[in-house]
Amino acid sequence: MRHSIRLSYDGSAFCGWQIQNNARTVQGELEKSLSTLLGSEISVVGAGRTDTEVNAINYIAHFDTPEGVMLDAEHLCYKLNAMLPREITIHEISCVNNDFHARFDAKCREYHYFVHFCKDPYHEKFSYRMRYPLDLEAMNEAAELLLGEHDFSCFEKVGGNNTTSICTITEAHWSTYRPAHVDMMGFPYKEGDYIVFRIRANRFLRNMVRAIVGSLIEVGRGKKSPSWITELIASGSRSAAGQSVPGHALFFTGADY
Repeated sequence: MRHSIRLSYDGSAFCGWQIQNNARTVQGELEKSLSTLLGSEISVVGAGRTDTEVNAINYIAHFDTPEGVMLDAEHLCYKLNAMLPREITIHEISCVNNDFHARFDAKCREYHYFVHFCKDPYHEKFSYRMRYPLDLEAMNEAAELLLGEHDFSCFEKVGGNNTTSICTITEAHWSTYRPAHVDMMGFPYKEGDYIVFRIRANRFLRNMVRAIVGSLIEVGRGKKSPSWITELIASGSRSAAGQSVPGHALFFTGADY
C-alpha cells in the first residue's frame, strides 16, 4: 500500500534531499527511520531534489509499505517525529492510490528566496543579507521575461543530467514583506528591509532558482539591464548568467497535484 508524507525541514543540517554515500540527507534520515519502525527496507520518493542547505515547507514524498503490514498513519507520524532529527518534522501521513507519484504527478512546484538588507541576528539563518541596494522595479521587469516555456540551460548546473532543460514558469516576482519579529516584538525596521522572490514552474532544473536569483540581482545592482534576461535565455550559457546565491535562504514551499 502506498502512503504520502507531508513534511518540512531545515536544510542547514543536510547535504540536500537526495540520498548520497557518506553524506547526511533528508531522504536518508527518513528512509532509515521508516525502515526501523516498519521492520523492512523502505524507499522514499520525494517531490523534487533540493540542494545542500535548501529548506522545505509542506514537501511531499511517498513510500510503499511491505505486503501484509497494516499501518496506523497517526501512530507512525508520532513515532517518526520522535525518532527523526529535530530539523525534520512530519505533518501528516496519508493513504493514497498505488499509482500516486510524489515527483511525476506534481503539476507545479513553488520556491521562495529571502533577502534582507539590515543587520538582523534573528534572520541570518534563513535569509541572504545584501550589503548594497537593489532596484526592485528593474528586477521585476526582468523577472517577467522568465515567464512562459523556455529552454533554461543558462540557469542549469553543469552536469545536471536532465533529459530536457525546457521548463514553464508561471510566476516570478519580487515583493517586500515584514517578518514576524518586527510586528510581534518591535524589532527596528525600515520599509524595504526585507524582500522575497516567489517563483512557480512545472519543473525546475538543478540549481535553477539560485542561478535565477543571482542573475536578477545583477539587474538589481544596475550591472545588467532587464532585457539581458532574454538574451541570457537565448544564449543557453551558464557561464554568462549570474552567480548562484547561497542555499540557506531558499525554501521549497509546495507542489500542486
